[in-house]
Amino acid sequence: MVASDIRERMKLLAAKEIIHLGGGLPDPDIFPYAAVAAASDRIWSNPTLARTALQYSPSEGHGPLRAWIADYMTGIGAPCGVENILITSGSQQGLDFVAKLLLSPVDRAMVEIPSFIGALRAFDAYEPNYVGLAGGDPTGVKFCYAGPDFRNPTGTTMSLAEREDLLDMADASGMAILEDGCYERLRYDGQPIQSLLALACARHGSIEDVPVLYTGTFSKTIAPSLRIGWIAGPAAVIRKLVLIKQASDLATSALNQMLLLDVVQHHLADSTATACAAYRGRRDSMLEALAEHMPAGVRWTRPEGGLYVWVELPKHLDATRLTQRALAEHGVSAIAGAAFYPRGIPAERNTMRLSFSMIPSEPARQGVARLGALASEMLSSPQR
Repeated sequence: MVASDIRERMKLLAAKEIIHLGGGLPDPDIFPYAAVAAASDRIWSNPTLARTALQYSPSEGHGPLRAWIADYMTGIGAPCGVENILITSGSQQGLDFVAKLLLSPVDRAMVEIPSFIGALRAFDAYEPNYVGLAGGDPTGVKFCYAGPDFRNPTGTTMSLAEREDLLDMADASGMAILEDGCYERLRYDGQPIQSLLALACARHGSIEDVPVLYTGTFSKTIAPSLRIGWIAGPAAVIRKLVLIKQASDLATSALNQMLLLDVVQHHLADSTATACAAYRGRRDSMLEALAEHMPAGVRWTRPEGGLYVWVELPKHLDATRLTQRALAEHGVSAIAGAAFYPRGIPAERNTMRLSFSMIPSEPARQGVARLGALASEMLSSPQR
């Protein structure tokens, strides 16, 4: 097992002099503090609710929250009931549970390349052999992991045609699809595209017949420390995942589930709008700074949502070396793209991920300017 480069870099958050363009944490300045406090007051002022909040929750999750999520999923085109929902301790736990259910050592797992490092670390524990989604052979693949919307780390989005093609591949090969929907609500431009689960429900007629398991979370729209996520899928699969949940941590905190339910019932739309407004402005500023300060030959994505921009340097420039020097010499933290490649697949060494979530626009612009100046210096130096 290898420690996550991103998690190690996050330890630097206590160093105020660092310009943090690396880790993609949600911004605590926009968390709904008043809404969470009011929800807490309502729980503690009601003895019945308070007793429930301090007791073990059912392993499947708090019934009213599961019902709310089932209605939410139905509203975005994936009709389901409470039997199709399992509450998890964040969507990260959902990724681990699905891998635990489906993978054994040397099984084939298909992933996007580059891919979310948290998913790769979850899958690594079960020792699969990885195959890339783009152009990969699905023969014998147990599941394909995909983040259709503003994926981490690239910020890119699957088109409707790409989603349909992936569903065709799953139908033809028999592989499952593990859909990561954690950024779905953080859209700033363009029209929403239905989730893989919703498209699969439309083509198969029922969630009970789809090849897709969907993981969702409230960490990006409400607050990550509540650790509330969910898996949506066929009831028969959810029942198996409940057994894994029971063996893992028995149940997610009842108190946190009840707090979260109260907040989303009254404030999800407002909290999402606040997040989108803040992150949209920071994204725009970062893209402007990249255009102003990066040397010729550098390219980057232009995400329609999410928290990340993927930067591609000229082929001969080592992004790992650049990010190390940026931190040591210029006080700027960024993540080299090599961290996002699965074990056994060669990494592109000239890429890096930037995040605009945790830093105001002006410091971020300064950080991008420093990265651009360093890239220019390294491109002009034979020692680069």
